[in-house]
Amino acid sequence: MSVQHNRNADASALTDLFQPYTMGSLTLANRIVMAPLTRSRALAGDVPGPLTVTYYAQRASAGLIVSEASQISPQGKGYIQTPGIYSAEQIAGWKQVTDAVHAKGGKIVIQLWHVGRISHPALQEGGALPVAPSAVTPQGRVFTGKGEEDMVTPRALELAELPGIVADYQRAAQNAKAAGFDGVEIHAANGYLLDQFLRDKTNLRADAYGGSIENRTRLLLEVTDAVLEVWEKARVGVRLSPLSTVSDIDDSNPEPLFTHVVRELARRDIGFLHVIEGMTGGPRTPGRPTDFDLDKLRRLFPNTYIANNGYTREMAIEARTSNRADLIAFGKDFISNPDLVERLRRNAPLNALDAATLYGGDAHGYTDYPFLDTPA
Repeated sequence: MSVQHNRNADASALTDLFQPYTMGSLTLANRIVMAPLTRSRALAGDVPGPLTVTYYAQRASAGLIVSEASQISPQGKGYIQTPGIYSAEQIAGWKQVTDAVHAKGGKIVIQLWHVGRISHPALQEGGALPVAPSAVTPQGRVFTGKGEEDMVTPRALELAELPGIVADYQRAAQNAKAAGFDGVEIHAANGYLLDQFLRDKTNLRADAYGGSIENRTRLLLEVTDAVLEVWEKARVGVRLSPLSTVSDIDDSNPEPLFTHVVRELARRDIGFLHVIEGMTGGPRTPGRPTDFDLDKLRRLFPNTYIANNGYTREMAIEARTSNRADLIAFGKDFISNPDLVERLRRNAPLNALDAATLYGGDAHGYTDYPFLDTPA
């Protein structure tokens, strides 16, 4: 063992990143979170299969796993082979995953997802148009069974349809409990349906769900309240991406919007807030005139704050040293390093990511990444 490795091991002993953390009634083994990661390997019927069981069980040393986004209904689907949480078969598939993670001592919550306009008729039942707050065409392409296709102009949801959307989230939350999850994360980030309602680029409505910040926030808060009727508060979280423009999303004045959102979520005393800091999968400081200091959201939220986006070991330790976040989420590093927690603890080298195997395929690039050979 090198002197440098000794110093690194000593440094890890000076942080609580690798120590247990209590989140309500959940005790996490450490403060490292596996972020939700779409892998597009669901079986027919969008059911998680045996490979998915192995994949998550391999990564159960994370303090908390947030599962890949899972559609709450057939309408909520936007990518091929993504798992759902609305059918009996999907519940049974996920139950095998949660059982395997729990057998390894891990904790796992499911991310509840409706993509809204980020879809295509080829992915919708009966070739229907994707839905959105308003009929604003997203710029971009989406993977279907035919490959990449341009996204289309969505259909604006009718006012009378919105209670059904809320009910779908609540039913998915109930299904998640039946599947053995430890909690749920409501996906309100990355330009999907709830984010589309929040932002004034995509929400042009003139009814009670559009216009003012309070109106644009209404659907997210109704969904949150509905999920809180199913789960205890400490086991419910929300994911936000206040500065990100991924999926052709944006807002003219995000600071008052997201401070209002976080104040309302704090008032509901939900267990955790999961914030993508900066551009999703990109710069942590995009540098636009409308950007703001996300530490403000940390100060507004009294419960568990999960920080996400481009964190390294050193950044994670610093975030805990300065108390900028309670938990740190790692994304792609968990894909190529099933034992990421141990590698970070020991400051061991990380496996390189094979980007060609991120989406779809078989075990290659999914469950065949190597673990560290021997303990230090």
